[in-house]
Amino acid sequence: MTTATRSDARWGAVRAGLSRGWLETKYSVRDPGDLVWNLAFPLIYAVVLLFMRGSTVPGTDFSLGASVLPGLVGMSIAFGGLTGPASTIAVDREDGTLLRAKATPDGMIGYLVGKIVMFALTTLVTLVVLVIPGATVAGDLRLDARTWLLLVLVFLMGMVATVPISVALGSLFKRASQTGLLFLGSMLLVVPSGIFYPITALPEWLQWVGQVFPYYWLGLGARSAMLPDEMAVSEIGGSWRTLEMFAVLGAWAVVGMVLAPIVLRRMARGASGSTVAAARERYVTKGY
Repeated sequence: MTTATRSDARWGAVRAGLSRGWLETKYSVRDPGDLVWNLAFPLIYAVVLLFMRGSTVPGTDFSLGASVLPGLVGMSIAFGGLTGPASTIAVDREDGTLLRAKATPDGMIGYLVGKIVMFALTTLVTLVVLVIPGATVAGDLRLDARTWLLLVLVFLMGMVATVPISVALGSLFKRASQTGLLFLGSMLLVVPSGIFYPITALPEWLQWVGQVFPYYWLGLGARSAMLPDEMAVSEIGGSWRTLEMFAVLGAWAVVGMVLAPIVLRRMARGASGSTVAAARERYVTKGY
């Protein structure tokens, strides 16, 4: 196969992935279970923000809700990219989706692109829900052209940095029920991420732990976009560290985009029509 032919095949896989992602998104938003899952957390965040109305950050006149909202935006991006895709891998393995992707040239690339598109769109829905209570603290937020451009870039980088990693991790689980471990791990990572309070208030070793994972950097990116410059005083080094944020998220994206197709192909290598049928039978009879 020539280089040009190979390139055309990959672009064809990407286009197929974009189309698949859009179709899966439409199915997801029509499914009651998926809809409840996608809206549950942003609605909880919305209630929390509404209860914060009138409260200020201790020692300042800055709205407490305004200081928390960017962290919730960053956490929503991270949760949407890290917890959702992994749970779909086992299902796609059992219904034959991965087997079909394996049989298609560059099918795994198309599959991965489809997941990024789907979870980017469904995560966008959760962010839109957050806009409603966010409007009540908009007066204290920095909302200009730079804000929206930076938020878009943080969102796109966040999806590319988290969805492939989630897909790779989901490939290691044999059953969909086991992906709850990833959700639990994600909840634990929120602790050193600086989402709800300044990371500088944590012990130094926890600060280093938090900076390894995307949660902290997505929260930092959202804060740098939405908060006034003087609020950076509570960040590490008293700076938003925008370049470092994009560098770390970019590193996660590269690792995920390289690792996920390899792990998917390895997992699909052992799949066949008989193993898919057996998995379906196990799901019907035992429920997992």
